[in-house]
Amino acid sequence: MDIAAIAAQLEHTGYIILDKPLLDKLVAQLLTRCQHDEPSRFHAAHVGRGTDKKLIHSLRGDVIDWLDAANSTDRAYLLCMEELRLGLNAALYLGLFDYECHYAIYGAGAGYARHSDVLVGKRNRILTTVLYLNEDWQARDGGELVVFEPTGDGIIATVNPTFGKMIIFLSDGFPHEVLISHNTRRSIAGWFRASGS
Repeated sequence: MDIAAIAAQLEHTGYIILDKPLLDKLVAQLLTRCQHDEPSRFHAAHVGRGTDKKLIHSLRGDVIDWLDAANSTDRAYLLCMEELRLGLNAALYLGLFDYECHYAIYGAGAGYARHSDVLVGKRNRILTTVLYLNEDWQARDGGELVVFEPTGDGIIATVNPTFGKMIIFLSDGFPHEVLISHNTRRSIAGWFRASGS
């Protein structure tokens, strides 16, 4: 991962799309981990946190499982993200304190309505990352991530969720949505957070 280039682009535009920043072998191992073959692992994703947490399928249709540092594959990914955290802190003084992430699976017909990754009144998430785990993804499969201007008006990027692609963006700067998938769509969504969050 070219952390210097990532930092420069984030400083310039607030987001960056990377074609294949990680080794294919690791992405393939992560794909193997992101299978809904253990129903006890994955659960329906909610909107909000704490007492405001709600299950609203019309807004968000994925099932999730948080990565586990005790698993060697998950740990390898978390180590890559720790390297990124340290590098971005050194380059941009972002004060990134930790990183949380989960596997996300969208079945056919599922999406995620336009939203922000920062909860109202809190600046707990600083940078959002999404790594895509979809082999042989076709345009007809849908499931694109649409990233909007900070005002929410214009579209600045439409990201096809192809194998190994990653997007990183300022969490409080860019509303975004996941368009309806027409095939099973897999990814890892994560957030670098501020201290105390």
